[in-house]
Amino acid sequence: MSPADRRLPVAIVGGLHADARRAAIGDILHAVPGTVVLHHDLSAASDGMVHRAVRDITGPVSAGHTPLVNDCACCALREDLVPELLRLAEDGAYRLAVVELWDSVEPQAMAAVIAAAGAPLELTGVATAVDPALVLPYLANGDDLAEVGLAAAPTDQRTIADTFARQIEYPTVLALSEGEEPADDADQALLAQLTPTARRFQVGGGELGPELLTGFDLAAAAARQHPSCALLPQEADDHGVTTLAWRRDRPFHPQRLYAALEDLACVAARSRGRFWLADRPDTLLSWDAAGGALCVESTGPWLAALPEAAWEMVPAERRVAASLDWHPQHGDRCQHLTFTSPGLDRDGLLELLDSCLLTDGEYAAGRDVWQQLPHAFDEFLDPVS
Repeated sequence: MSPADRRLPVAIVGGLHADARRAAIGDILHAVPGTVVLHHDLSAASDGMVHRAVRDITGPVSAGHTPLVNDCACCALREDLVPELLRLAEDGAYRLAVVELWDSVEPQAMAAVIAAAGAPLELTGVATAVDPALVLPYLANGDDLAEVGLAAAPTDQRTIADTFARQIEYPTVLALSEGEEPADDADQALLAQLTPTARRFQVGGGELGPELLTGFDLAAAAARQHPSCALLPQEADDHGVTTLAWRRDRPFHPQRLYAALEDLACVAARSRGRFWLADRPDTLLSWDAAGGALCVESTGPWLAALPEAAWEMVPAERRVAASLDWHPQHGDRCQHLTFTSPGLDRDGLLELLDSCLLTDGEYAAGRDVWQQLPHAFDEFLDPVS
């Protein structure tokens, strides 16, 4: 094969559960002969450097370091990652390159970097390694990454809970590796309900490595996470773990929802989805909560708020998702929130959510009146003009 024809499959393995991640890497090295592992250690970023290690099944292959870029360890990782992968591809000695992400690095950002590089690199798999017994403790941990030495930059304001949630919800593969405390049925049920579309493989079974060579669709993965068309968990109740999938076709009263935010943020181990406010009828809002902290953001207009001429510029996944929720008056505007947790008070949560909607009388007053309601969410969102 000529150098121009060389193709190097690249897989990503990440996760905050470092022991599970290392076990998964060991499994892949043994299951796929000719695998090389590239790891950037960001733990010394406070000294201004990111350390790189390359190894295969025989041991270390090379090592090096790269300086921080813009005082950001993840930026340095991006600058160094692709050139190093291209060097490995040029070498032609390896069948698979595995990028082992440092603890708090999220796979979505690195997947985009690798996919954008193009040939001869081909992103073929993204996995997060998980100890199922630690899923609930990590989702309940609202500590800032900076407090535990895992921040990727001085401006990194992420928490353990929200970082871990994104790590397990983005990939198509979960590598399961139990630690000292074995997982019980409730642990497994929680993980299954949170990640219904992911394929789960037990580390040590020999299947993980080959699975990471099957291909990865970056656009489909992004669509699964975007609030407008995310594949959210479905209704479930198993081993004491419940998922409530709440859908309604009338808007929230901004003041009543704002008053309930603290309770709603803490009621479940994980909640997410999309929603709309009566005073912002054209704005699609995202809901993302873990560890008792809630993030509410504007993600642009609802499809129904766009002129039809602009629909062709919207990804097909979003148009399909909108068609499933289409309302004769409101279009794709809807409430679609999911709450997953052991011991979830389903009836109490339903009552609280429904109490935050417009009443029949408020709803009948119409859109012009809705938009005059107090703008309670201005501290989260741009003020309504």
